[in-house]
Amino acid sequence: MRRGFWFAAGAGAGIYAMNRARRLRESLTVEGLRDRAQALSLGAKMFRDEVAQAQVDKEVELRERLGLAPAAASDRQLSAGSTPAPTPITARRQRGTN
Repeated sequence: MRRGFWFAAGAGAGIYAMNRARRLRESLTVEGLRDRAQALSLGAKMFRDEVAQAQVDKEVELRERLGLAPAAASDRQLSAGSTPAPTPITARRQRGTN
């Protein structure tokens, strides 16, 4: 009984190791690396979209709680030729002072 158990355990470990090695070999090909890069890019885009949506939801919730008027869409977006007003920190950096 013990020999059969250890034989089955060794065979299972060998099969597992072979499958892991095959997957690793496939992931290190050009196509595998390209797929991983695309997946990372897609994940980053999805994360960015989730954060942006959560930010908008939280802003709406806070405005409702504080009784403020809803922000207009034009207030949140910059026009094509405009740049945002410098913050005190960036203004100091531009002048060269800390």
